[in-house]
Amino acid sequence: MIFGRDPLANPEPLIRRVYAYCAYRLGDGAEAEDATSDTFERALRYRSSFDSRRGTPAAWLIGIARRAVDDLLARRLTTLEELPEQEAPDRDPTLRLDLAHAVAQLDDRDRELVALRYGADMTARQIAELLGLRTNAVEVALHRALNRLRTVLVPEEPAEGTRKLRPKLTP
Repeated sequence: MIFGRDPLANPEPLIRRVYAYCAYRLGDGAEAEDATSDTFERALRYRSSFDSRRGTPAAWLIGIARRAVDDLLARRLTTLEELPEQEAPDRDPTLRLDLAHAVAQLDDRDRELVALRYGADMTARQIAELLGLRTNAVEVALHRALNRLRTVLVPEEPAEGTRKLRPKLTP
């Protein structure tokens, strides 16, 4: 390694983190496993390009995983395959469906930020380094994305004793 230690020296936690990110973007199952495998195949091929001065092994791998997921999604679109059936968790299937629906309503940038933060379990600082942004910009964008999710998931109810005003419609 020219630029630092071997990024794959301790692969177990990295595999879990990369799979979590891929599963967040693609859903649990074969596609997430394929994207994870592709990520580590690329990482092995290009491990000499890892530079520890530019970030952690996890951030480097998530950057590779982003491209692997995007490649898989592009192939999915070009072949017009339908999304695979996914099993809902036993806990609360409606909550998972509601959340998936709400996340799907976000724009691409917000979905990516949410996936990196909660799917890959990255900090705002790590996301900023990965995307070439300032940490504060990532924090603000995440805050706004979560507020958009909140408005979809928890519609505002009028306070007790008041009534919700309806917008005036003009013909």
